[in-house]
Amino acid sequence: MTVIIRAVCALLGALGAAQAASETRFTHHFHPASYRYLVIALCLVGGAIVGWLVGVLLDKALVRVLRRVETATSDRSSSELFVGGIGLLLGLAAAALVAVPVSSLPYVGPYLLLPMFVAFGYVFTILAVRRARPLMRLLRLDPREGSERVERSERVERSERRGGAPAPQGRIVDTSAIIDGRLGDIVATGFLEGELVIPVFVLEELQRVADSADPQRRARGRRGLEVVQALRKQPGRVSTPDVDFPDIPEVDAKLVRLARERGLPMITTDYNLNKVARIQSVTVLNVNELANALKPAVLPGEALRVKLIREGKEADQGVGYLDDGTMVVVEAGRALLGSSVDVEVTSILQSPSGKMIFARKA
Repeated sequence: MTVIIRAVCALLGALGAAQAASETRFTHHFHPASYRYLVIALCLVGGAIVGWLVGVLLDKALVRVLRRVETATSDRSSSELFVGGIGLLLGLAAAALVAVPVSSLPYVGPYLLLPMFVAFGYVFTILAVRRARPLMRLLRLDPREGSERVERSERVERSERRGGAPAPQGRIVDTSAIIDGRLGDIVATGFLEGELVIPVFVLEELQRVADSADPQRRARGRRGLEVVQALRKQPGRVSTPDVDFPDIPEVDAKLVRLARERGLPMITTDYNLNKVARIQSVTVLNVNELANALKPAVLPGEALRVKLIREGKEADQGVGYLDDGTMVVVEAGRALLGSSVDVEVTSILQSPSGKMIFARKA
């Protein structure tokens, strides 16, 4: 793609140089005719080189734009694309009507035609795509009605075969759940069904974190991008819709609104987002809560063996950790730091951030 963009820019540069030489009659100053052909050739080569250099400067931006266009079109239905094509044609037709008086403007008229056609086509296409569903409903041709009916029937049929309620079409993934890194392992186990919806504004936030000047934030952002890349290798598991809410600056608020509009649950590890989403009646799948639920059950009076590695907050307390990361606070364990001891569980404290076990030396 990069080579094609540079080659096109080089061709346009050569054609532009030839046109400029022709309009200015630059080659007429050279005699005999053989010199003219040499000058024309030099102009073509120079224009091609300049165009190639411009392509080198623009290729990354153009590739990024083309990828965003590809992502946006892949997440649109065929009806929306059809309506968008009609909008593009209407925009070009409107630009053609306006082009007649604009082209007659002195000096700047011809140079305004291309930007005007691009602007009209873009605006009409965006308006048509964003209003595709209301327009098709007005014509009694809902672009998603048929596909939604088929998807609904398929989900109901699968649900009836399983004997349960229909599963949601997908799950919206928060930035914190991606950076956490455990999402890929959960998906690999097969316990998490459905499509993972990662909006473009979440990917942009990951990119900002990966480009941070803080080494820790940069490492977390890069790990999140690696998780997304690994998930996208599984066909049909990840979609990245190019949706946005310009009136909402915060990414968390955008996620909550998107989840409410699409009726999808949200996967997150953010405690505050968890609370805000549930207040707004959004179903939340908290990875931390899942991890806590999967930890082995420990009851008061049960015997454990734990290595004490640091002091506790209270006097004479020692702190150790089980293999699953559960903190164990041992009374009178400060003198035993660095050694593995047998303890007896006295009480268990369960909090939203995790489980804490209190014990004494057996």
